[in-house]
Amino acid sequence: MKILSIQSAVAHGHVGNSAAVFPLQRIGVEVLPVNTVNFSNHTGYGAWRGSLIAPEDVHDVILGIEERGVLPQIDVVLSGYQGGTGIGDVIVDAVQRVKAANPSAIYACDPVMGNAKSGCFVAPEIPHLLRDRVVPVADIITPNQFELGFLTGTEPSTMDSTLDSVDLARAMGPSTVLVTSVERPDREAGTIEMLAVDAAGAWIVQTPHLPFKANGSGDVTAALFSAHYRATGDAAVALERTASSVFDLIELTYRSGERELQLVQAQNFYAHPRMQFSAQRVR
Repeated sequence: MKILSIQSAVAHGHVGNSAAVFPLQRIGVEVLPVNTVNFSNHTGYGAWRGSLIAPEDVHDVILGIEERGVLPQIDVVLSGYQGGTGIGDVIVDAVQRVKAANPSAIYACDPVMGNAKSGCFVAPEIPHLLRDRVVPVADIITPNQFELGFLTGTEPSTMDSTLDSVDLARAMGPSTVLVTSVERPDREAGTIEMLAVDAAGAWIVQTPHLPFKANGSGDVTAALFSAHYRATGDAAVALERTASSVFDLIELTYRSGERELQLVQAQNFYAHPRMQFSAQRVR
């Protein structure tokens, strides 16, 4: 499998491509990373150095890949955090180019906007760009519950309301939706969930909720789920494998006392997930 991953990159820590590439490689995926920003560290620190990469430069890199005759081999286009408005057009164009070369290729979009605790942390125009231009051409989207609400103009909370919101999102274009950070009011105390929905049904997986904010964990989640789903075509299996790997990554990071994901130290959890969580069918 080959994945064209169009995301941010940082020198210190693990977000964007700096989070997604290595776990994908450890499960045997060939990754072509195309960076959209080159920052010293993720913006959660409040200060960083580096620059956005101009959309035309990002496009130029993709054009160079196309000129090498690689696009017919691409199975998945993956995108995450979009630092500026122009990059959305570049991503949509890349998806069109890849699908023209390989009609069986899919586009997995992580519509990064923010979360329920901190609100939106991207430029004000980005959420509208994602909703109106990017998500409609995606095959898979991986929003958290907050982002799902923005995309659909709803406030998902219960299982029924979250499923209703997912149905609205799927009506926008994507056939498969993974909702991360699902926090139902009636869930078991000390837990958090992920919900995967496709044409075959809906499944939820529950894991312990660690009191720790791990920047980049969503990027790892989107990457692993997209790859596992592409490989198996089974949303429940992809959900279980992803939940296993990501939980063990976050737990290892939490126990280490470090702020940044212990991405390298957790590498065996990607290649050999423990499968300690079972997905339950909810529809």
